[in-house]
Amino acid sequence: MDLEKHPSAPAPAAELRASDADRDRIAQILADALAEGRLTSQEHSERLGSLYALKTVGELDVLVRDLPAPGGAPGREPAYAAGAAAGPPAGAPGESIVAVCSSSSRKGRWRPGANTRAVSVLGDITIDLTQAVFEQQVTEINVTCVLGNVEILVPENVTLRGYGSGVLGNVEVHGEGRGESDPHAPVVIVRGFALLGNVEARRKSGARLVDLRGPHRRSEG
Repeated sequence: MDLEKHPSAPAPAAELRASDADRDRIAQILADALAEGRLTSQEHSERLGSLYALKTVGELDVLVRDLPAPGGAPGREPAYAAGAAAGPPAGAPGESIVAVCSSSSRKGRWRPGANTRAVSVLGDITIDLTQAVFEQQVTEINVTCVLGNVEILVPENVTLRGYGSGVLGNVEVHGEGRGESDPHAPVVIVRGFALLGNVEARRKSGARLVDLRGPHRRSEG
């Protein structure tokens, strides 16, 4: 009788516990599908609402099995590519802003990365770009808000675009205004999901970028 213990075989990839990065990947696919008209807003909300309750990678993949992966469809462009601006390059510098039962903010003279992730759980986040130094054409902010509040402010002559969905929550991106008319203006893309929370992105009246063409665009004041 062989009593020697053998190491158990590793679990199949589909049975592995899902990580935050796995959920971010699925949320991005769902957001792109909504923007492209592959999903209705109701379908998007239902799938996104299930995203944070599921436990394994295989369960997450079921949510997007009928959707193309990012960059998977021939000739596919991201939703914000309409117009002159190009999207942020893969692997572009970024940061995470997290508030769990607390508050967090970014404001003043700072340099936002091309990709920023904001997560609020029973917390408040303020991302103030009115005095920021934009070193890239496109700045993308991905927001997840659960029982919290996230506010994003941009100069009034910056192009602001975005979309999102809420489950008993609100995502509002006020993108209309003069910034849309200047092809040299930096572009801020906001992708949001709110569960019993509130996400709002808007222009701040009176805050303007002085040099829209410069590599380090400067703000007035």
